[in-house]
Amino acid sequence: MLSDPIAALATPPGRSALAVIRVSGAGALEAAARVIEGFRADRPREALLATFRDAAGEAIDRGLYTVFPGPASYTGEDLVELSCHGGLLAPARILSALHDAGARSAAPGEFTRRAVLNGKLDLVQAEAVGDLIDATAPAQARAALRQLDGGLSRRLGELRRLLVETEGLLAYDIDFPGEDDGPIPAARIAAQLAEVTNRVERLLSMAPSAERLREGALLVLAGRPNAGKSSLFNSLLGADRALVTEFPGTTRDAVEGHTDFLGWPVKLADTAGLWAAANPIDRLGIQVSRRYLAAADLVLLCVETGRAPSTDELAILAERPALLVRTKADLGGGTEGGGIAVSSVSGQGLAELRRAIAERVFADRMALADLEPALGRARHRTALARAGEALADAHEQLTTSADAVLVAHHVREATAALDELVGVVDVEEVLDRVFGSFCVGK
Repeated sequence: MLSDPIAALATPPGRSALAVIRVSGAGALEAAARVIEGFRADRPREALLATFRDAAGEAIDRGLYTVFPGPASYTGEDLVELSCHGGLLAPARILSALHDAGARSAAPGEFTRRAVLNGKLDLVQAEAVGDLIDATAPAQARAALRQLDGGLSRRLGELRRLLVETEGLLAYDIDFPGEDDGPIPAARIAAQLAEVTNRVERLLSMAPSAERLREGALLVLAGRPNAGKSSLFNSLLGADRALVTEFPGTTRDAVEGHTDFLGWPVKLADTAGLWAAANPIDRLGIQVSRRYLAAADLVLLCVETGRAPSTDELAILAERPALLVRTKADLGGGTEGGGIAVSSVSGQGLAELRRAIAERVFADRMALADLEPALGRARHRTALARAGEALADAHEQLTTSADAVLVAHHVREATAALDELVGVVDVEEVLDRVFGSFCVGK
């Protein structure tokens, strides 16, 4: 495990009032002392004013620094944070001075990676750090904070405790088969396996909505040409992203935009109109629209107010998760066939539509007040599914052969899957995948 001193900018580069630079690792205090005039390592967690100088002794900037001695720091190592003026020049010169003083440039996510390796965070909590940074909607930030606080980690830790306890019972049965107490009753083992399996299945059942929360629900606006899709797209997004004209077929490719409805993240996609097009370019656009329809979490089928949905439109409502939206309500006309009447001109019905979408797409999260820990990444789901498969194999062996050795083997496989999920074992490939997307200073 590397523990050499690393340094990186922890705030985005560019024009700003302040910039924060981090130095961590064995030798971080010595490197900082060569740059910070009058450096005091004996005043931890106290912001001190000092002049920052380069290797030649020239003053670079004047700012604050704070010392966090390990293990009571973010990384678990000696760590120093320097706060200087923002912009491009001063932070870059201070970083260069720290490199000259012996601290190398940090790799993406290396500070948080060291926090995991030093036991300050588990892998699930570390991923929550990235999720919190990337959050664009309040619900995403709340979920990330709960995961960072250990909500999911505690749930997984309880599952692991039950599995280890079950493995211990099996080990007793294997190692001491002739004890006076007799073998451990199979019913007791089966009950514990069933309890863990039920909890695993519950977490897996919540995974799709949790991934939708993390990534944003895909909402696809579909319908005939000139049905008001692009106008509605712009209104819901709050920006003029899609071209709007009175001529049908203006949209030939999908246009995407991110926003949130009632604090829940969504990704809107405006698509080409669905019709029997003769132009090859129009047909390509329709193919793209159909691919988006297939991937949508919810289709917003746009039908003008006053027109009854066609057979093809009714088929979309029947075959896909869809919501009927009656556009151009400001022009009058009835809404036979139901649907939510909206107008991009007057704003009529837009608030009701946003509420209906949020309640439809995130109903299960709302029902739980979004407090239930959940698996927000494909990596989580894959690992827990593997644990579920191992538990199913263990239950099968218990009911067919009653071979304690084979049952214990499968229980151990389930435990190993949970260990990989939270990072109890050092799986370098998993660590590389998780932290490769982090910013350098995190």
